[in-house]
Amino acid sequence: MEKQRYERPLIKRMENDMPNKFGMKPENFPKSKIDGVKVSDLIAEHGSPLFVISESTIRNTYRKAKKAFATRYPKVQFAWSYKTNYLDAVCSIYHQEGSWAEVVSGFEYQKAINNGVNGKRIIFNGPDKTEADLEMAIKNGSLIHIDHLDELYTIINLTEKIEQKPRVAIRVNMDTGIYPMWDRFGFNYENGQAWDALNKIMASGKMELMGLHCHIGTFMLSAKAYGVAATKLSDLALGIKAKYGHEIKYIDLGGGFPSKNTLKGSYLPGRDVNPGFDDFAEEISSALLKANFAPDSLPLLILETGRALIDDAGYLLGTVISNKRSSAGKRTTIIDVGVNILFTSYWYDHKVSPAQEFTQFSETTTLYGPLCMNIDVVRDNALLPLLNKGDHFVIHHVGAYNMTQWMQFITLRPKVVMIDPEGKVHVIRDSETMETFSRQESKPEHLKKFEL
Repeated sequence: MEKQRYERPLIKRMENDMPNKFGMKPENFPKSKIDGVKVSDLIAEHGSPLFVISESTIRNTYRKAKKAFATRYPKVQFAWSYKTNYLDAVCSIYHQEGSWAEVVSGFEYQKAINNGVNGKRIIFNGPDKTEADLEMAIKNGSLIHIDHLDELYTIINLTEKIEQKPRVAIRVNMDTGIYPMWDRFGFNYENGQAWDALNKIMASGKMELMGLHCHIGTFMLSAKAYGVAATKLSDLALGIKAKYGHEIKYIDLGGGFPSKNTLKGSYLPGRDVNPGFDDFAEEISSALLKANFAPDSLPLLILETGRALIDDAGYLLGTVISNKRSSAGKRTTIIDVGVNILFTSYWYDHKVSPAQEFTQFSETTTLYGPLCMNIDVVRDNALLPLLNKGDHFVIHHVGAYNMTQWMQFITLRPKVVMIDPEGKVHVIRDSETMETFSRQESKPEHLKKFEL
């Protein structure tokens, strides 16, 4: 008979009815499968750590978001935010679902073109558009969102050699009651910068003013702020119509909607308190419909949401390396997932689930990554069951930004696989190898020989 493992007793005061200063009753369940595929099989075939994307979750979430807005407002168009996750397979799902592309660099613009997106369905944002980028976007008929006056003047100069009329909008920043205010990008609404830019565009006669754009923040927990933004952009659009007789074709509210992740320091889990698509759709559509647009001249509503559409579709699988006790006696678990590939662990308390059955004994644990850096902390305090060397786990809600902001630091970046609706697993980005880097490096001849 196998000897049972000793488990140290722990007495912890709990309240079963409501959250309180002692916390909430822990609820841990194994996550042994993703879309019907065993976690253990995924790791056995593709290695650990491993990013996993659920195609079904992407499509279902997108359709839910589209329905939330389309049932409240008659003209809605999504534009997939490439910076959120620009893996080609991921972007192609959104384009199949009808989403345009929203990019913020020449690199992302080229990815959208290579993915087969029509240039007229690419929205080009960002403060760093080179002259070559702008020329390419103008010739492709893309929507260029002007960020500053120098960019505006560059576009005007380009019209001297490009016969095609640029299709442009301006980015507007404004006070929506959320502080600190995002006023780094675009032209301010309150101090007249936005009107100054609009007047210059209209006076030049060299550009086609198509729309107005704003992006008021990230991981926004106030749906009402978007209602304020929609009202102010509507005011600008109606002002342009009154002054110039020019009709704005679209209003772009940007992105910034939160996922169900839990921000560090939050009292309640994000899945319970973060506003959802219906909340944002209600505020935005009501503001646009209350504005004095003629019923047959409503502007197209464009949304560039990224995080809220993909975070839940991403998982990060990993393996336990070791367990320790800190000098204060706290349990610490070392895992093979570090902050170099899970950048968002700096901001969120990601949900972590064991991938196999476990004891019901739980203990507050610090999860450290494998990097030789003291800041490599995936979770500061997670109430988890005992995880032993070789055990697998699943980190949830990692689809946004981790596969674009990850770094090759100390360890190589892992494979990314996607599970399609039929349960078939596809490798959509291979893991890095030493050859990945050696082919990009070169060594001067005089450094090739040495003796130790």
